[in-house]
Amino acid sequence: MQPLQCALRAQRCLRRGPLASVSWLLLRTCRAHSRVPSSACPSPERPQGDGVGKDFSSRLAAGPTFQDFLRSASVPPEKPSSSEVEDPPPYLTADELLGRQRRVYLETYGCQMNVNDTEIAWSILQKSGYLRTNNLQEADVILLVTCSIREKAEQTIWNRLHQLKSLKSKRLRSRMPLRIGILGCMAERLKQEILNREKMVDILAGPDAYRDLPRLLAVAESGQQAANVLLSLDETYADVMPVQTSPSATSAFVSIMRGCDNMCSYCIVPFTRGRERSRPVASILEEVRKLSEQGLKEVTLLGQNVNSFRDNSEVQFNSAVSTNLSRGFSTNYKAKQGGLRFAHLLDQVSRIDPEMRIRFTSPHPKDFPDEVLQLIHERDNICKQIHLPAQSGSSRVLEAMRRGYSREAYVELVQHIRESIPGVSLSSDFIAGFCGETEEDHLQTVSLLREVQYNIGFLFAYSMRQKTRAYHRLKDDVPEEVKLRRLEELITVFREEATKANKSFVGCTQLVLVEGPSKRSATDLCGRNDGNLKVIFPDVEVEDVTGSGLRVRAQPGDYVLVKCQRLAGHVLMRWAGAQVLFQH
Repeated sequence: MQPLQCALRAQRCLRRGPLASVSWLLLRTCRAHSRVPSSACPSPERPQGDGVGKDFSSRLAAGPTFQDFLRSASVPPEKPSSSEVEDPPPYLTADELLGRQRRVYLETYGCQMNVNDTEIAWSILQKSGYLRTNNLQEADVILLVTCSIREKAEQTIWNRLHQLKSLKSKRLRSRMPLRIGILGCMAERLKQEILNREKMVDILAGPDAYRDLPRLLAVAESGQQAANVLLSLDETYADVMPVQTSPSATSAFVSIMRGCDNMCSYCIVPFTRGRERSRPVASILEEVRKLSEQGLKEVTLLGQNVNSFRDNSEVQFNSAVSTNLSRGFSTNYKAKQGGLRFAHLLDQVSRIDPEMRIRFTSPHPKDFPDEVLQLIHERDNICKQIHLPAQSGSSRVLEAMRRGYSREAYVELVQHIRESIPGVSLSSDFIAGFCGETEEDHLQTVSLLREVQYNIGFLFAYSMRQKTRAYHRLKDDVPEEVKLRRLEELITVFREEATKANKSFVGCTQLVLVEGPSKRSATDLCGRNDGNLKVIFPDVEVEDVTGSGLRVRAQPGDYVLVKCQRLAGHVLMRWAGAQVLFQH
């Protein structure tokens, strides 16, 4: 009997038979529909007396399990490898999922995670038969990888969509229709608003939905809008090898974890990128090895809270070992235990290639136990530069932000880091004009900038985001003009103190990784030192100090020794020659 007929019989039973008969018949119907071998659907029986419960239990035990309702339930629930092709959904053919050499134009906005997301998305599309183009006019698909951290970032995307609208409307009928997609955090945060406000947007894909891009684009080909903004508890793209967007790049980003559990009151990240989950250590090491084999000389480990990394994929390491936090710091969530931690990963990554620089961002100050600081100090190829987001210098504001530390605890950590890693370069984030910030709170942030003297800083005016704790529980009561005035004051003080801090590099020889020609001058090269400061020096023949006696020109990927002669802004300048230490 066909499944539909069985279902109709079940519906009739609902009016005349006991619940036991109906439940059993529906289970058998579902089993037939899911193609699990079963006998033909029998006629319902009416068990009598005390045998009803027993008869139902025996029939239920012989029926399907939960696994029978899952596709490919006999296969362990693992992510398919990049070489495997998943079955297409029933409404699409395998051919419709292919790119058929359509050209994709990708634009990236926001943080380093978005750069890595772009490389992941392109890797997935490339395997489906799409081609990459850097020419907007010849693109068949335009994808914007977006940011939602502040209102200004989102407004940039709205403006860009307005520009692309005319491009789409002027598309020649002789060409295939132009498809436009929004990827990343803005797609996750605004969802329906984008589809309703901009009818020219064809697809939306959240940060955990990039594997679904071929299907979304196939659905869009039928003229429908398609969206997948579901967040995942386990998606890390561990089996996807990102494709470098720049073939001449000397460095790469490697995502080691996604999401964030900190729930700072001002931050949208937990709502756009979901909960924390970490990649298996083995997959990260394999990716770094491949990058080393390709000749890349610098890797930056990425994560929204990168140093809270915790790989729980290896059962033998899931013992109840407590987490060591920085002294005086706390979390907004229940303490986690077990797993391979960031110190273990950093140790293993740094051993792969002694000539490959290792950086990491963005960390949280609470996750800097002594073993991490000691490792940074001991390993020559782990850069002596730490990003230490403070956000505010006021303990009262830090509490409202739910940062999990006071000003005093933060300053103590800074002192401990500088004692553990002599010569370390520090960078930080600051927010001006957070909810309830008084002039006294602002002056405390100014004093923290003077006290710490950061080498690099990222400072912004507060921008309230929907869904955050601050949106629901606090009042954005600092006027916009006050926010901007305080921001300007913070920037001025930061620049003064950073100039003092970076002057210590003047007159010293710096090991610089060459990135390429300087944007300031065609006759200069630029690169970065260990502390992540930009260094500019002449593009001339210099001495090869490896002992060959030759004079060579430095190339991207080379390490050069540069004696810095002056500081221009926050850029170190060298007007005489340099020395090539390691040639790429």
